[in-house]
Amino acid sequence: MESLARGLVRLAKGSARPERAGFLQSITGHFCAPHEDEAMVSCGLDQNQFVISDSEFPGSTRILLKRPSFCPIKHLEERQAATLPEALRGRGVDVGVAVVLQSVDRRVLLTRRAKNLSIFPNIWVPPGGHMEPDEQLLEAGLRELQEETGLRLEPGRFSWTMLGLWESVYPPTLSRGLPRRHHVVVYLLLLSTESHRQLQTRIKADGSEVSAYAWLEPHVLECIAAVEDGAENMGHVPSNLPPTIKATELSGGSAQPTELPIATFLNTAPAAGEDVERVSTGTRFALRLWLDTLAVRDK
Repeated sequence: MESLARGLVRLAKGSARPERAGFLQSITGHFCAPHEDEAMVSCGLDQNQFVISDSEFPGSTRILLKRPSFCPIKHLEERQAATLPEALRGRGVDVGVAVVLQSVDRRVLLTRRAKNLSIFPNIWVPPGGHMEPDEQLLEAGLRELQEETGLRLEPGRFSWTMLGLWESVYPPTLSRGLPRRHHVVVYLLLLSTESHRQLQTRIKADGSEVSAYAWLEPHVLECIAAVEDGAENMGHVPSNLPPTIKATELSGGSAQPTELPIATFLNTAPAAGEDVERVSTGTRFALRLWLDTLAVRDK
């Protein structure tokens, strides 16, 4: 996950030729008004570049692109940008792929990132990471899923679709420092034909990247997806939720069953100070889109 495939994002408007996205360029802001944080775009791979356009092009997918309202690059002042190292300002925007894996019994796998990772440590996310040169989106997602969890999905045992695009910057707020990483994360939904118990038996998580993992049910995920950063959560747990979540924790090279407070999964991103263990803002965006697909399939 720490290997980099730099500067893979290119942007286009109308019939304009795609141009490389700059590190300090707001990707979402390229396609919407300054006060807005989302836009419908067309995206797809073209000659090892991930192209995002306001117009459809051969092989493209129409999809929602979103950033958080507190996106650091949206709020970055010119004087702050000038202090960033030249190498950082010139690196471009990376592409990440995250896999929302749904079992046939409608559980979704989330993993907690290891504490020693350089970006978003101790945060709950779907398995994922950077694309490598010459990879397709699905290839990258399946590779990252296997590298992080040991799960290998056999062809014919799953279907997939693209859920949405998320503009991710680290640190996630300017109060924690100036931007050091800038990504567009492509969320893929993989629908497995196996139950979460069947999949669980094959998980051999990489402790250098994952410190815990859990299979979460739709009613729990619905509450997680409803959490809004900036709102005062105050540790409130809805009465329809259990106090704890069954999970697997990695410690000393072994995986042990454990129970984690449900309140942890409902934490919001603090406006300032140290971050807390929580589900990432981008993950909650992806979960809302996933819940929409459930509603459509249930009709």
